[in-house]
Amino acid sequence: MLMPSIFGESLFDEFFDDFARPVKKVAGYSTQAPAVMKTDVKEHETGYELDIDLPGYKKEDVQAQLKDGYLTITASNKTSNDQKDEEGKYIRRERYYGTCSRSFYVGEDIEQEDIKAKFEDGILKIAVPKKEAKPKVEENKFITIEG
Repeated sequence: MLMPSIFGESLFDEFFDDFARPVKKVAGYSTQAPAVMKTDVKEHETGYELDIDLPGYKKEDVQAQLKDGYLTITASNKTSNDQKDEEGKYIRRERYYGTCSRSFYVGEDIEQEDIKAKFEDGILKIAVPKKEAKPKVEENKFITIEG
């Protein structure tokens, strides 16, 4: 049965999405958004290796920041698809601006210089070393008694 495109494939698509098959909607469109920032985490003896999928992003679009023990990866994308006819009037004009981010707790003992990152073929590879938490050394603080 053919239905207007505002309903998607079925009139009940949106109703059942919440229950049986959750779908991420993009800006009110009935198409599914590709899942971004899928992450594989591997543990090694010396550290952790994160492989973060960022399809369609370039190295310049990706930022990594370490703050208060959290490693935050942010990816921003901006695309424009303008099509004009011979007279210079727009036939179609579509734009997409989006940002996604994800945070991982790596510990407060990790320094920025310890983390290594490499971006190739749409995958951000990050190596985070393991560091033992340094036990706090209890210091005896004495008060000078005058007399």
